[in-house]
Amino acid sequence: MPVITVDIDDLHGLLGASIEKETLLERIPMLGADIERVDGTELSIEFFPDRPDLLSVEGVARALRSFLGIQPGMTRYDVAPPQVKLHVDGSVKGVRPYIGGAVVRDVAMSEELVASLMEMQEKLHLSVGKERSKMAIGIHNLDAVTPPFTYRAVEPHEVSFIPLGTTREMDLAEILRSHDKGKKYAHLLQEHDRYPVIFDRHDNVLSFPPVINGELTVVDLFTENLFIDVTGTSRQAVTTALLIITAALAERGGSLEQVTIVDDDSMATPDFTPGERAVSLDYVSRLLGRDMADSAVTAAEKMGLDARLDDDVLHVMVPAWRTDVLHDVDVVEDIAIGYGYNAFTAALPRSMTYGGCISHAALHETMVGLGFNEVATLSLSGAEEQFERMRLPPREHVAIDNPLSSRHSLVRVSLLPSLLEILMKNRHHDLPQQLYEVGQVVEMGEVPCNRVMLAGVKIAARAGFTECKSIVQAILRNLDIDASIVPAEQPSFTGGRCAAVTCNDVRLGVFGEIHPGVITAFDLEYPVIGFELSAEALTAASQQEHDGGERSQGSE
Repeated sequence: MPVITVDIDDLHGLLGASIEKETLLERIPMLGADIERVDGTELSIEFFPDRPDLLSVEGVARALRSFLGIQPGMTRYDVAPPQVKLHVDGSVKGVRPYIGGAVVRDVAMSEELVASLMEMQEKLHLSVGKERSKMAIGIHNLDAVTPPFTYRAVEPHEVSFIPLGTTREMDLAEILRSHDKGKKYAHLLQEHDRYPVIFDRHDNVLSFPPVINGELTVVDLFTENLFIDVTGTSRQAVTTALLIITAALAERGGSLEQVTIVDDDSMATPDFTPGERAVSLDYVSRLLGRDMADSAVTAAEKMGLDARLDDDVLHVMVPAWRTDVLHDVDVVEDIAIGYGYNAFTAALPRSMTYGGCISHAALHETMVGLGFNEVATLSLSGAEEQFERMRLPPREHVAIDNPLSSRHSLVRVSLLPSLLEILMKNRHHDLPQQLYEVGQVVEMGEVPCNRVMLAGVKIAARAGFTECKSIVQAILRNLDIDASIVPAEQPSFTGGRCAAVTCNDVRLGVFGEIHPGVITAFDLEYPVIGFELSAEALTAASQQEHDGGERSQGSE
């Protein structure tokens, strides 16, 4: 989760009040955060990813003003009508179609503001922007260029400019090839033959999104007026980031001014019009387990919302930058936080239910007995790890609609890639290394379902098929499973050194020597053996053998 650094003195200036450090350390976590580190007047705070509006000291100050009762309710910012136009050319539609802009005048630049802007951009690029794939921010010295601006796509060698932090001109292709930022973000444009650029009236380059700004519009301590652009492939991400960063600058005393985006559907950005929700008070009270008639409005205002109660309906105004409020239950959550989780008393459930589960204790005991160390890895993975590195063709899977990164874009279909990643991260440790995991994967079929699997890997200088077979046979023997081992072929394993495990015509899994191509794809340098078996099928087969044995003894 994102971690930001806050200077307490700077925070006090934004709050307009001095708050004891102990009070801050007690109250900030109540907003949905963890204090990672305290170093003198600096706090490192980890915020939950659903609150990108808190990823800056300015956002924290705004939230605390409401939460601490200094200024309850929704913060409002004055936004002047647009004087600057930004024309969107149709050529960018297939590359990076969405853009928003803002002007911030009379900015009192300071070292604290520059540091905050840099950190805010970084955290928003990582969270909302998904490493700039969905959104990227450009902040410019408005006085160095001349509006109106134009956003259009050009040929890689058509335009040259001096990138930020350099002293010589480069064309777009050279930036992607040789500049540090260009090499880092070139993959975002690799499928396109034209690249997006923002120009001023005289064809001066402001920005080459999502890669880098021009040196011409660099912001320093003498900058007074800012132009902000946010481009992306997601309109929601662009809108969210623009609102958050302009609101932060307004907290610093900047005067906000809209920009007219001249497009097929022209509009003025940013738009701070709040959202409205009408939530039943009965719904709030039922979810929170107590009558909230006298507390709901005050609690909502402590979370920066405007609220009023009318005929048992709570009417709530939600700030535009609070993009995490998507449903009535999100309003209820805010009310619970504003009311104080510590104010709710614990109570036993009014009805009793009994659940059941299949125990995999025997699997764990077996693996530990064989000298394996248990690990627990994320259920989210990426296509590269699950398919490409494993030498497997992509197959149907459950994709994540709004992934944090490409490495967390799907629900895994196999445990082995995760175990190989662990080996890769532990290359500096001595060999041999033996790891196992009992975890869920998603199996696609007519109806997608979760499957519990047992997987294990061993890396050693002389690891081979025979050893892997003996490990699998030991697992089967310890579980009293009479299974067959038959030759098999799978691209992740070396040909002729792979086998499948079957029991009563049911395939339990596969094992063998990991293919050298897979080993090198995970940056490993020694032989690796591995297996992946259905934990559910193993448990069921073991139980069947156990039940059969009991019936045989009973019949005697």
